[in-house]
Amino acid sequence: MKILVTGGLGFIGSNLVRLILAERPDWRVVNLDLVTYAANPDNLAGIDEGERYRFVRGDVADRALVARLFADERFDAVIHCAAETHVDRSIDDGGRFLRTNVEGTLVLLEAALALGGVRHLQMGTDEVYGTLAPDEPPFTEATPLAPRSPYSASKAAADLLALAFHHTHGLDVVVTRCSNNYGPYQHPEKLIPLMITSALRGLALPVYGDGRQRRDWIHVEDHCRGVLCALEAGRTGEVYNLGGDAERENLHVVREVLRLVGASESLITHVTDRPGHDRRYAMDFSKAARELGWRPRRTFEEGLAATVAWYRDHEEWWARAAGVAYDESRQRIAGWARP
Repeated sequence: MKILVTGGLGFIGSNLVRLILAERPDWRVVNLDLVTYAANPDNLAGIDEGERYRFVRGDVADRALVARLFADERFDAVIHCAAETHVDRSIDDGGRFLRTNVEGTLVLLEAALALGGVRHLQMGTDEVYGTLAPDEPPFTEATPLAPRSPYSASKAAADLLALAFHHTHGLDVVVTRCSNNYGPYQHPEKLIPLMITSALRGLALPVYGDGRQRRDWIHVEDHCRGVLCALEAGRTGEVYNLGGDAERENLHVVREVLRLVGASESLITHVTDRPGHDRRYAMDFSKAARELGWRPRRTFEEGLAATVAWYRDHEEWWARAAGVAYDESRQRIAGWARP
């Protein structure tokens, strides 16, 4: 198998590349990444280019580059991880999200269609389903799409494009939608690494609103295993939810981080809530369990403890990025607080 992984220097993408190279010895990976702020070449430190791995720097929305890459490499499958993903940033600049998440997906789908015989796995998010009330059942693959942020709207559009290429052109497409990921190599602008790195430095931990927003958390390695299961065994034209069976309030997660770091809860600072902040996500992954034989392996408590330990041991990886992310986060909050 020759696989194109887009965004392979990002958080999920780099964990996926590492997993493929470790557990699929007969696969070759080409990693296409633009190397934006959220990508980090150190995410794949120790993996050298050679017969099984090649890195290409470029934009998924660059039609000429992508067409040339498909023609040269003759891929068997694409795992499309590359995306702008931070909701906060999408509130400030939605255009970048449309270019990468929608136009970039279209370019990849057209290239796969032109080559023929390519399976396209579209990596999506639970945020396309919108928000749940406290007593509502978890999202299923049949839940109507109701995105509520520029980020989730762009991801919903990408999913629909991929499925449209299957129904219109017969392209071999599988869509996965995951819950909130956490684990090693996650950029410190996201909740768990921001809380960990802030607590390790003794800084205030900014918690949006009352902190009672609920998320279903999945360890990135469990998510990547689910993606590979869907790529190898998923039915074409189908959607598979991948959840962690770990629904927790944000405030609970923050308190657990402080406990694991050994820092005081006095560091928690409630700040102006994010505009349009979804209240609750939860995922029903019974379809993936039934059809793919996939379930998450790690409990949230095990995964969070391992994640805190990883960040504690890798300060050289996160130090600069965490400082920038913390400052940017405070600036956004100050902007939203203005009348």
